[in-house]
Amino acid sequence: MADKVRSIPRPLVRTNQWVIFISAALTMVFAEGWFLIIPLLAGITGIIFKYNPIMNFAKLFFKKKPEEYIPEDWEQQQFNQKIAVICLAGGFIGFLVGWNTIAYVFTAMVATASFVAILGFCIGCFIHYQWKMYQYKRANQ
Repeated sequence: MADKVRSIPRPLVRTNQWVIFISAALTMVFAEGWFLIIPLLAGITGIIFKYNPIMNFAKLFFKKKPEEYIPEDWEQQQFNQKIAVICLAGGFIGFLVGWNTIAYVFTAMVATASFVAILGFCIGCFIHYQWKMYQYKRANQ
């Protein structure tokens, strides 16, 4: 029997990306790192407990069954979420301790990555693909 492929409906992924982007943009406009805490905590709970409160809230607005939406690969989204959490944490900690350059660099990276993903190109997916190719080539040498 084939294993069921885990997936996430695209609208949930897009909602999470928008929350990350808006939080990062507000952080950069107002120079206030506390805006990053919402997507940071949601990302951490998504990684550790497999429960993202932003995505679960967005499910309430579905007009169709979850399986009727375009699926996004769950494993890929977990990888992307780990990158986002690292950048969000870097930005938040940077603002918290007064390392403004670090704070802005990490915040700009996560803002750019989330916005580019909303537009259709997933930087995390590209990195994940390159990593998998590297592992494959290394294993077959």
